[in-house]
This record gives sequence, structure tokens and C-alpha cells, in this order.
Amino acid sequence: MTLIHVIGGGLAGSEAAWQMAQAGLDVVLHEMRPVRETEAHQTDGLAELVCSNSFRSDDSEQNAVGLIHHELRQLGSLIMASADAHQVPAGSALAVDRDGFSAAVTRALDSHPRIRISREEVSGLPPADWEKVIIATGPLTSPDLSRAVLEKSGEDALAFFDAIAPIVHFDSVDLSKAWFQSRYDKVGPGGTGKDYLNCPLDRDQYEAFMDALIEGDTADFKEWEQNTPYFDGCLPIEVMAARGRETLRHGPMKPMGLTNAHNPDVKAYAVVQLRQDNALGTLYNMVGFQTKLKYGAQADIFRMIPGLENAQFARLGGLHRNTFLNSPRVLDETLRLKADPRIRFAGQITGCEGYVESASVGCLAGLFAVLEARGRDILPPPPTTAMGALLGHITGGHISRDDGAGKPGSFQPMNVNFGLFPPIEAPNKDENGKRLKGKDKSRAKKLAMTNRAKADFAGWQSDLGFDRAAAE
Repeated sequence: MTLIHVIGGGLAGSEAAWQMAQAGLDVVLHEMRPVRETEAHQTDGLAELVCSNSFRSDDSEQNAVGLIHHELRQLGSLIMASADAHQVPAGSALAVDRDGFSAAVTRALDSHPRIRISREEVSGLPPADWEKVIIATGPLTSPDLSRAVLEKSGEDALAFFDAIAPIVHFDSVDLSKAWFQSRYDKVGPGGTGKDYLNCPLDRDQYEAFMDALIEGDTADFKEWEQNTPYFDGCLPIEVMAARGRETLRHGPMKPMGLTNAHNPDVKAYAVVQLRQDNALGTLYNMVGFQTKLKYGAQADIFRMIPGLENAQFARLGGLHRNTFLNSPRVLDETLRLKADPRIRFAGQITGCEGYVESASVGCLAGLFAVLEARGRDILPPPPTTAMGALLGHITGGHISRDDGAGKPGSFQPMNVNFGLFPPIEAPNKDENGKRLKGKDKSRAKKLAMTNRAKADFAGWQSDLGFDRAAAE
């Protein structure tokens, strides 16, 4: 009987273990917490969310992230089922109660008859008698395991910083200044169109806030961190501020689509949004406010925001180092380590970025292991699907590019996005024969792309031969 070892109990490792166990394989899931802690985790729960509590857009017709939600649900994803069961209002996004979500994943895995959870650190390469292994240790892979993998692969590691946003106690927000509203009043899963707390700033308040951010006291870098780049999808707020006075007004503090309920005739110059972080609604996180400011500076600067003058923080922001492989060089098209094919990798360590992206790569690693155990050819999802496009980036992205000096271009982490998909011919006219322009044309193209993806994904899933719909 095939036994698969999974190292790492984050989203990717949890999903990989679930997919394999559901298909009839025996799994040992190795998680080093609480035996060894990390810089970012706060509990010993599996699939703990250490940054935002948002799984981002749930729109499977107009958004690549929503499309990957759809694909995971079709495969009976534990991560998506747990997220759906513990969602909190978040406009058009799918956000979750982080503690309820992690508890649900932990409970499901711990009670599965084919899964054994081992609380221990795997400090080097897996023992030789582990015939099949999936490493899903994420961006916080232990140093010993990182060194062992890199020695085996013969490649230099790449690393970037990831920053965590602060969380505020709801009852400390001044509701005479803040108001509830989703941008453009958009209603999302479990939402009402009033799912965000909005704090308005006028021009003088914004300029003073910018000055404080840029001048704020930041955490010192360790010697080994000096030349580590940031991931552009999760830049610290003060780094964004230093890139230009208007950067935040066109990013996380944009005022568009919001009307101040306390003063509807005056348009805010900038707006800070807070999103519900737990099911009770007692905690809200500051959207886009990941930071490397020191704790004292954070509290002082963020209390300059109208409505947050007396804010009490359940968690202040932080900074940790993320590590990922040069996957196009060291992994094959089924996520196996070329230097040791018994080992697969999954999750953020492969160079995907984001919760659902990590879960989807974990899902694929698990399914590939099942096909391999059954002696079947491994059939990756088509590149026209969200999971196939993401897999293509990981296993082939950037490897043919050149930096101009004769060296291959750098491989960087990536969220799923329509830019990874093959192009498609979209209709130029609507059903009435009127030529499509601007946003209407863009929407038509995205819909054509997602319709193609869903059809191709359904065909691929049928070819797998072990369909397990989420409703099962």
C-alpha cells in the first residue's frame, strides 16, 4: 500500500494530504509546530492564516482568483469547503474567520482514517526509506531543510519579504467618523454591500499621514536580509508611500466608489478601509496596511487616521522572510525535484503567491501523487484553466527570458491572473450587434476566458477518472 509523507501543515500541505487520503492513499502529515515555532505563526493549527483573512475575489466569471476558487471546489477542496463554512462579510471577496477556518481544517485532517498527523520537525532531506514525499513547508521553511534542499538541487535560493497588516478591535473605532460601505456598494458572498469600515482623510490629513509613514522608525534588517527584495503584491505601506506622494491614493487608500455617510457632500481625499477578521465581528484588519514599522511607530502613526485615534490593536504589523525555489530550473512539469524525483513540492515554496494559489498547487501535487501511485500517466490541467496557467508559470515561467547579460531572467512569485492564460478571441459586439468598447469589451473577454476555462477544466477532471465534487 502506498504511503505518502507530506512535510508542512499549511494550506498546500493540508490540501495535498486531503486529496490523497480521499483517493485512498495513506498519508503522514508532518507539522513542526508547536515543537518548533516560526516568526509569523501564532497557533499550532493546520492551515493557519498568518497574513490577511481574505481569499480575495469569489467572482468566477470576471476574476482569475474567483476562477481558481471554482476549480478547487470542483475537486472537493478541503480548503475551499472550510473557507465557505467560515466566511465573514467582505464585499465581493471571500474572507474567513481565521480561527474557525483553521480549526475546521485541523479537525477534518485529524479525524480522517487515512491521515496521521506527526508533530515533529523534518530538519533535513526526507529519509531514504520515504519512497514518496511532498514538501509543502511554505515561505517559512526551516533553515536546515532549506539548506538540504538547495544542496540537493544545486541552485541558489531566492527570497523576498512578506509583511503582515495590523488588526484593530472594532469597539475602539470611532463610528462617528468611520462608516460601513463596500466599494461601489458591491455585494459579495455573505455580504450586504456594507462590509468594510471606511475612515476618510482630507488632503491635509493625508499629507501629514504620508510624512509620518515615510519618516517612521522601521525594523532593522539582519545582515542576511540586506539584499532580499520585496514581493510587489505585498509591499509594506511605508515602502509604497516612499515611491510617490500619490501612490497610496491610487492603491490601498483610494477613495473611489465610497461616499462618506456622515458627510455625503464632501468627497474624501483618501480612505483607509478595514475588513472584518472574525465571525464575531470584534476584529477588523487594515486592508493593504502590511508594514515593517516598529510597534511604537505603528500605533502612533495609525492613530493619526480619523476614526482610529483611540484604536486598540489586537495585532500590530510585522515582517518575515519568505523563501521560494527557482522552480522552472529545479522542478519538472509535475512538481517533482529533478535531482530526486521521489520528492514533490507544493505551495508558496514553489513560487506561487496567495492562499488559494498555494492550496491549488497543493491540490495538484496530491492529485499527481495519486495518478503516479496508480501507475497512470500524469495529466496536468490545460493551460487555459486557472490551475493549469499557474502550474505553467511555476514549472516554465521566465526560464527562457534573459536579463541582458547572458543570464536567465529571474523567476518571481506570482498570483494567478489572466496574464498567465493563453489569449482568446472575444466577441466584438453584444447580442444586439452593438460594438463593445472599454469596460464592456474587457468584461466580454474575461467572460470568454472563464467560460473556456470551465469547459476545459470539466473535460480534464473527467479524464482524471476520480471525480469528487465539493458537494460529496
